[in-house]
Amino acid sequence: MAFTAKDVKELREMTGCGMMECKKALTASEGDMDKAVEFLREKGLAAQQKKAGRIAAEGIVVSVVDEAKQVGVILEVNAETDFVAKNETFVTFANNVAQTIIDENPADVEALMALHCANTEFTVEEALRDRILVIGENIKIRRFERLEGVLVPYVHAQGKIGVMVEFDTDCAGKPEFVALAKDIAMQVAANAPQYTSKEEVPADVVENEQKIQLATALNEGKPQQIAEKMVMGRMGKFYGEVCLLEQESIKEDKMTVAKVVANVAKQLGGKIEVVKFVRFERGEGLEKRVDDFGAEVASML
Repeated sequence: MAFTAKDVKELREMTGCGMMECKKALTASEGDMDKAVEFLREKGLAAQQKKAGRIAAEGIVVSVVDEAKQVGVILEVNAETDFVAKNETFVTFANNVAQTIIDENPADVEALMALHCANTEFTVEEALRDRILVIGENIKIRRFERLEGVLVPYVHAQGKIGVMVEFDTDCAGKPEFVALAKDIAMQVAANAPQYTSKEEVPADVVENEQKIQLATALNEGKPQQIAEKMVMGRMGKFYGEVCLLEQESIKEDKMTVAKVVANVAKQLGGKIEVVKFVRFERGEGLEKRVDDFGAEVASML
């Protein structure tokens, strides 16, 4: 019994499996749709579709650098439970995907899925599907960013937060720079700045904040002229919260990060500039899975 492209499309929609798997299933079942579904289920491929609808908001953030290539990757891979996120095979999978990104430089997650997964015999998509079947939870590669240059990675709380900081410097490798760079990466993890410097803050964000601060001062009963002067001071506080270089250093009291960087550069007689940073926090913006044990028991009964 022959089958058409429409049959392949229908089987993909029914099972969520890839096009090649659906073609193989229809060939093996001689075009019989029900038998094709059974074929995929027997192979363990269709089973993942049910898992794919479940919320994956736990997982791990990895931040790794290939020193020889001067390339780094920060990557978030999600799973359903914190328990699975600590599983050794899950962590290995995440690190293999990160190495794939370092080696192949894919444009996005979709392009990444088609690439050969580092340290395996599979594509990334096949390796992901294999982990879903073995672990029994929905797993998703959510996002990544690849950077090049002098990079310093930092991972906090077993992958809850990952940071990558890029520097422009001629002091790389010097102990004082290494210590400074690690402190800055930890600063990003702890204080979650939104921008590197004041210059990066979009004009509309600045304008909106100024309006808010002016309205706040006027509501406090301050005259217009005084309120406008107060806005300047309060904007300094705003920059000190959202801009990394304007934040107070977590290591040096009453010194901004910019000042600490300048001091170390002067001490070493070289150049140190924070170019950019990337900060991923596991599951940020995702709905968390909530287990209702009572409802689960009731459904079983």
